[in-house]
Amino acid sequence: MTSRAVALLVAAGVVIVDQLTKWWALETFADGPTSVIGDFLVLKLVFNPGAAFNSLQGSGVLIAVIAIVVVLVLVRVSGSAEHRHEAVVFGLILGGAAGNLADRIFRADGFLDGEVVDWIGLWFIPTFNVADASLTIGAAVAVLAAFLPKSTV
Repeated sequence: MTSRAVALLVAAGVVIVDQLTKWWALETFADGPTSVIGDFLVLKLVFNPGAAFNSLQGSGVLIAVIAIVVVLVLVRVSGSAEHRHEAVVFGLILGGAAGNLADRIFRADGFLDGEVVDWIGLWFIPTFNVADASLTIGAAVAVLAAFLPKSTV
C-alpha cells in the first residue's frame, strides 16, 4: 500500500469517527452536559465558530479556506512519506483538518461559516472533539519525530 493510500485511509477513519461522535454528542447532550468523572471529564456540547481555544471568533470562512489549503497540501505531500508511521501522522493531521472542515461546510448557514461541534471537556483544556485530538496527536508525533535521530524514526 502506498504512503498516500495509508494517509488517506487513516484520514478517512478519523473523519468517520469524528462525524459519528459529533452526531452522537448532538443527540445525547442536547439537554445538557454529563459528568463522567466529576469536573475532570464532562461531556457537553460547545459550538465553536472560531479556531482552537475559541480564538479568532467570527473568522470561520478564513479558517475554512486555510483548512482547505492544508487538506490539499497534506494530500499532495502524503505520497512523499518514506515510512508507514510518517504516512499515519499525515493521515492523523489530514483527518483532523478534514473533520473540522466538514463542520464548517455542512453545518453552515452561509458560505463555509459553520460552527465546529466540540463535546469532550477536560478540566485543564478547552472542550474538543475527535478531529482536534487527531490533529494534536499527529502534530505532537511529527514534532517529536523531528527531534529524534533519523536512525530511530
